[in-house]
Order: sequence, then structure tokens, then C-alpha cells
Amino acid sequence: MILYPTLEILNGKCVSLTRGRLDEPVIWHVDPVETARGFAAAGADWMHLTDMDGLRGEDGNDELIAEIIRAAGIPVQLGGGFRSRDAISRWIDKGAGRIVLGTMAVRDPDTVKEIAKYNPDQIVVAVDIFQGKLMTDGWRSQSAISPEDFVSAFDGVPLAGIIVTDIDADIEDSDGSLGVISGLAATTRQQVIARGTVRSVDDVARLKYIPNIAGTLIGRALLSKDVDLGAALEIARAAPEPTAPFE
Repeated sequence: MILYPTLEILNGKCVSLTRGRLDEPVIWHVDPVETARGFAAAGADWMHLTDMDGLRGEDGNDELIAEIIRAAGIPVQLGGGFRSRDAISRWIDKGAGRIVLGTMAVRDPDTVKEIAKYNPDQIVVAVDIFQGKLMTDGWRSQSAISPEDFVSAFDGVPLAGIIVTDIDADIEDSDGSLGVISGLAATTRQQVIARGTVRSVDDVARLKYIPNIAGTLIGRALLSKDVDLGAALEIARAAPEPTAPFE
């Protein structure tokens, strides 16, 4: 299972959001470039980066995002308000390993499928679920499409994966049920990356035993030092324990 240490950038600073509110960020006083280098030094194979200003249609973090991609030393999975083919191509050309698409995938799935076919294994679709409903626009709008139908529409498309967020668990800030994510993972052959479920190293161990969970994002728990990245990586990479044969 791949761990994606995660940075969220707002106004040039590393932040975490509470209940998805861009106007109430928790600000972490760390250097984003050095933090990204630290992820690589700890042994991470990938990192995830979200441009929160991009979600608002702004581009004030472009230089910093480009610097992180250059300096990280590992491939970067980049999300944050992508709405056009040109923007996706531009950031792939700037070195982003993958691009994460959420609202665009809901509103214009055919274009996203074409982009994925042109850039195989470089496009990730984000599926944000709240009270069983598919959400868009940074958790602000509810879609009429069910999460299951949305995911099934991308069957056979050469995506790098699907990020699934159970917003209920994120809002409650509990260790949360993995039912929503595991249920959706069971309906697709796409690789599923869980988000919002890791608050301790034990959560990493639990995710390993859920079928079709290929990875997980870890952000706030790393910055708050509730999770040590090196220890989490060891658990994620460890071979599953052998099971006794039935006699």
C-alpha cells in the first residue's frame, strides 16, 4: 500500500482545513519545500499536494507549487481546482506526476476520459462523499449522480486511481468507519486511495486489510506529529501476516 504524505497550500502556507472551510484554516508553521524534501528523506515514494487557492480559481501559489515539484525528490500527485485541459497539460509539463480531478470529472466526464487516455496513469479522479451523496466544488455542492454510478462511469479508463473521501468521518474527526470507502472500493477495479481516515499508525495497519485499497493520504496527522512517517511507511510496506491453512 502506498502512503501519500500530504501538503495543502493556502496563501503560500501549509494548512489543514476544518470541515472544508477555506476561511478557517489551521496554519502549520513549517517550510513547505523543506517538508516535502523531508517526506522523500523518510522514504516516501510519492507525495500529494493540494493547491487550496486553486480551488477558489486563484493562481497565487503557482511558483511555490512548481518549486515543491522540482525539489521534492519524489513524484507529486497534484490537486486543486483544475477546470481545463490546458491547465492539466501545463502542470504535467511542469513535472507533476499525476493530476487530481474532482469537479471537472463530475461536470465533464467525457473530457476527463479523453485526457486520461492521452495521459495514462497520470489522472486521478476524486470522489468526495457526504451523507451518501457525491459532493463537488470543494464539498460545497451536492451532485445528482450517486457515488457508485460516478465511479462506474470510469470503468476501463486508464486512471492512476480514485481518491475517496468520506466527508462524514473527516468532519467528525473520529477514527471513523471505513464502510463508505471500502464499500465503494468493492464496486470498482480502479485503484482506490483513501483520504481522511488516518489519525494514528494503527489506522494504516487497518487499511492494509481492506480489499482494493491501494493507498492513503496522510496530512494533518503528520504535521501534528500524531503519526511518524517512517513508522507508517514500514507498516504500509510490510508483507501481510500469514494465515493458517484450514484442515
